[in-house]
Amino acid sequence: MRLHRNLVFTVIDSLNAIFNEGEYADKVVARALKKDKRWGSADRKFVAETIYEIVRWKRLYAEIAEVKEPYDRDNLWRMFAVWAVLRGYNLPDWKYFEDTPVRRIKGRFDELSKIRKYRESIPDWMDELGVKELGEQKWEKEIAAQNEQAQVILRVNTLKTTKEKLRNILMDSGIDTLFIKEYPDALVLKERANVFLTQAFKDGLFEVQDASSQLVARFLEVEPGMRVVDTCAGAGGKTLHMASLMENKGQLIAMDLYESKLKQLKLRAKRNSAFNIEYRIIDSTKVIKKLHEKADRVLIDAPCSGLGVLKRNPDSKWKLQPEFVENIKKTQAEVLESYSKIVKPGGKLVYATCSVLPSENQEQVQHFLSTETGKQFSFIKDHKVLASESGFDGFYMALLERKK
Repeated sequence: MRLHRNLVFTVIDSLNAIFNEGEYADKVVARALKKDKRWGSADRKFVAETIYEIVRWKRLYAEIAEVKEPYDRDNLWRMFAVWAVLRGYNLPDWKYFEDTPVRRIKGRFDELSKIRKYRESIPDWMDELGVKELGEQKWEKEIAAQNEQAQVILRVNTLKTTKEKLRNILMDSGIDTLFIKEYPDALVLKERANVFLTQAFKDGLFEVQDASSQLVARFLEVEPGMRVVDTCAGAGGKTLHMASLMENKGQLIAMDLYESKLKQLKLRAKRNSAFNIEYRIIDSTKVIKKLHEKADRVLIDAPCSGLGVLKRNPDSKWKLQPEFVENIKKTQAEVLESYSKIVKPGGKLVYATCSVLPSENQEQVQHFLSTETGKQFSFIKDHKVLASESGFDGFYMALLERKK
């Protein structure tokens, strides 16, 4: 296996942007892949996967390379050399690799792999928090699963096609997919591919959405003709799923604090032919008050630590801070208190997060049910998804009903 200079330089530049300039890995990778039109799929795959791998294993590689933040370019080359040696590449005779201690790298890897925080490459505080909340054994399995590469999962847009038809259409484009038992709208790619370039995507036949995330809309038990409110819609993956489950009948109100996210959702909705969506920016408390007791169903896809989706966003291991996790719990409690008032008597609410921490999930729901507002609700059921058990993202969802 040979290393190509222009590809490796792109990786180094990208790591510099992620580690030293605070940019998000997915944006950096997308930019890197546009750098050279002559690159084939193998080149693009090398660039994307290498960047993500070094981001994912940053702490382990930095420890083996004996480098500390902030990383200068020499440090980044040393970390890259560690990655290349552990991946079995023969290092070319470039000046950057002159003093690479190949045998020592392998020895240090074996040594550090015995210590979980290095083996799974996570900050001390995250390891301690995981053990505290999930217990040693469960956390050990969960963080290992969160370090595996995420699969590409599609959600068929049933407003336009069926799962069977979509599978055949993709097969004609050379993309092989499998059905996933117990996920009625999901197709998983056998091999990674850029599905956004396909005509099927441009025609709005599917969205890319993790299997766990696809459980949420169904958990809310939405039906055609209902009035449904998605209170933290963001770019709208779950909104669009609900639109298809509602067969475009009824009213679906997508709300968010950020206009830019709703603009993105509008574009996606147009491509999906989802026409029953209204858009509202939460720019004052009036927006919420106007909807008090008006909705049959309310989704609160709450802001969270994202500790269930590290395999998808490995750079968040380094961006996330313990104080953020503490503060987000206060936000979750406020959001539940405020947005739950939109549910009409006899209506239902789902509180969901992409976290695996009980303090953001079950404990938030229990706390809410003990408040004055929460006493108007009864707990129906919840569903905890761990990456180590499902193979997909870590998620939590709780279904509550407002008493009549």
